[in-house]
Amino acid sequence: MTKGLTISDIKEKLQTVTTQTDPFFKIISEDERKGVQKLIESWKKDQLKKEKIKEHSEFMCRYERAGLEKGYKMIAGIDEVGRGPLAGPVVAAAVILPKDFEVLEINDSKQLSEKKRDDYYDLIMEQAVAVSVGLVDEREIDNINIYQATKLAMKKAVGKLCFKPDYLLIDAMVLEDVEIDQESIIKGDAKSVSIACASIVAKVTRDRMMKDFDKQYPGYGFGNNAGYGTKEHLNGLEKLGVCPIHRRTFAPIKNMI
Repeated sequence: MTKGLTISDIKEKLQTVTTQTDPFFKIISEDERKGVQKLIESWKKDQLKKEKIKEHSEFMCRYERAGLEKGYKMIAGIDEVGRGPLAGPVVAAAVILPKDFEVLEINDSKQLSEKKRDDYYDLIMEQAVAVSVGLVDEREIDNINIYQATKLAMKKAVGKLCFKPDYLLIDAMVLEDVEIDQESIIKGDAKSVSIACASIVAKVTRDRMMKDFDKQYPGYGFGNNAGYGTKEHLNGLEKLGVCPIHRRTFAPIKNMI
């Protein structure tokens, strides 16, 4: 019985309980005090959240686990951002994670708030075995097209890793002339923790670059739209014309020059 235990006592002991089969949990379940029942409901919600995080972690790590089971030791996730904007570079990132990396709620960078991305970026940079970034600017994008520029940015990111990977997990791309075993995963940033981390690193890196460009080329809203064709950006183009970081082969810019 919980006779003699205060609500505070029960709250403290409940923090050590992990299952509803725990004898202490069974005892407090019979305690009719409203404070105790509220503690129990709060505990159940916390356990449900922990279970969801665990399931998410297992889901996001399955490609990495499969690679490790095949004998690969340095598995790099690769992703890019910036294929669609009218201005600025395309940025790719490559990330090798340690085996014990804590996945938490890491997901596709587009599904996260800016604060979450920044927090996870710091975590990744602190804990990753290796992180690198490759970028291709707007001039080279115009010269070789955005598809080839995306591949080139990914190759640059892979080549800059301080440890050579032996297996690549790539978001929806195949790097044909890179002589490293690889796997292309459609929507990989929502299925692989390594690719998701690369997505976050690439997104945060590019967004910060575009905020700097906003100071250099004000009036287009680069700090808000990251170079995408928003109303604010299009209005800026109409008023100010084309600036040096605009992609000349992208409409409507190609029709303005």
